[in-house]
Amino acid sequence: MKFHRPEADIFVPDGTDAEQALSRTTHLCICAHQDDMEIFAFHGILECFNRKDYWFTGVVLTDGAGSARSGEYGQYSDQEMQKVRFREQRKAAQIGEYSALIQLLHPSSAVKDNNNRQVVEDLLEILKLAKPKVVYLHNPADKHDTHVATLSKAITALRSLSPGYLPDQVFGCEVWRNLDWVCDEDKVVLPVDGHQNLSAALLGVFDSQIAGGKRYDLATEGRRLSNATYFQSHETDTNTALTYALDLMPLLLDKNLKMSDFVSTQIRKFEQDARNRADKFN
Repeated sequence: MKFHRPEADIFVPDGTDAEQALSRTTHLCICAHQDDMEIFAFHGILECFNRKDYWFTGVVLTDGAGSARSGEYGQYSDQEMQKVRFREQRKAAQIGEYSALIQLLHPSSAVKDNNNRQVVEDLLEILKLAKPKVVYLHNPADKHDTHVATLSKAITALRSLSPGYLPDQVFGCEVWRNLDWVCDEDKVVLPVDGHQNLSAALLGVFDSQIAGGKRYDLATEGRRLSNATYFQSHETDTNTALTYALDLMPLLLDKNLKMSDFVSTQIRKFEQDARNRADKFN
């Protein structure tokens, strides 16, 4: 495999040949930053953990430059911070027993450049070899520009695949904005019960973010608990932790469907649902 950035890195925790590690992939996550996949694709990590028939591979597009930092990391240069975040992501891959971790190390500006094809070409190389059954992506209602740009690059790459290479399921998951507002019939509910120790270890390894002033570990666990408790108002909880996602397969199957139109449909359905309930009691 050859990627556009010469410093791009493939890490295989169990030492298997890199191409073999990619080809055994069943669950794949494509995300913008180091630590994103541990926040939004824990369902996939958990599905594959300690299994010999399911394998999780993670792909990080950006290089970690420009990360927020304070405390002991406050004086780190961008280059020093990139090295820290690179190492943290590798540690997570080791803990989570990933099949492979690919850090493409593109600058965020390249990912957000609509005319940049290099990121899409790198993703195509990975997707053709991995042929995953399940893919975890950012969702189009996320409020972080790099997340939505990453989603756009991933959708473009997936749309370029021939039908035999398409995954069975593609999920757009929560990071910067939750998906509680999506109508229940359109919400993909992903249980992430059990192995709370694994979740804590994966989220806790990103010390540069947590000690640097962002408690993503507590916030992520809290969101999962909140999702489980507030999912059904008239039933007792059947899960203790849930993440929500959107089914993004319509964006693959209809190549003319814009992400903006896709998300607008969801927003209009939410608006109508809220109006109907309010009107019942006016």
